[in-house]
Amino acid sequence: MKPRQIEQFLAIFARELGVPARAYVTGACAAAFWGRVRPSLDVDFGLELRKNSAADWARVEAAVERTSRLTGIPANVAADIDRWGMITLLNYRRTSRSHKRFGRLDVRLLHPLNWSVGKLTRFLEPDVADVREVFKRQRIDASAAARFWGRALRASPPSSAQFQFRRNVERFFGVEGRAVWGRSWVAEQAIAQFRRAARIR
Repeated sequence: MKPRQIEQFLAIFARELGVPARAYVTGACAAAFWGRVRPSLDVDFGLELRKNSAADWARVEAAVERTSRLTGIPANVAADIDRWGMITLLNYRRTSRSHKRFGRLDVRLLHPLNWSVGKLTRFLEPDVADVREVFKRQRIDASAAARFWGRALRASPPSSAQFQFRRNVERFFGVEGRAVWGRSWVAEQAIAQFRRAARIR
């Protein structure tokens, strides 16, 4: 989907929802707004309401259903998208970036570092390509990425996903680092920063 299609979805959703809310857009849709466009079949976002009662979420469900029917675009919506994965997104609400308002809906994009956690957790080739391109376009600092990913790993509940995430981060630095951060790239330095932040001995 192109940004125009995503914004059309969000505008219609805002109208159908009809109450004040804040959306935190992630996934390929967030990447599309940063200039990285590849096919995406749905819209993924967290939704913050003033109340989280069953009646409020029944309204959300109905709004999503109507919007998807009108646009042909399905959506994944949750009160807390941090629960979608085993590696924490570390205060994604606080670090999110303002994008646009659609009526009473305040739309924000996850910061690329928070956004990248899910991509590196899955680590499929399209996910790796997304992180590589978004980090280049957004000029994400390598040290900041190493420290953030290390803190995210340290703050996550114990699981086999932690071990896999560690391997994926280190592989990303080793294989993709030069393409993102230039010819003078030294992967070992970033990996060492990541391990210190994660408190890996």
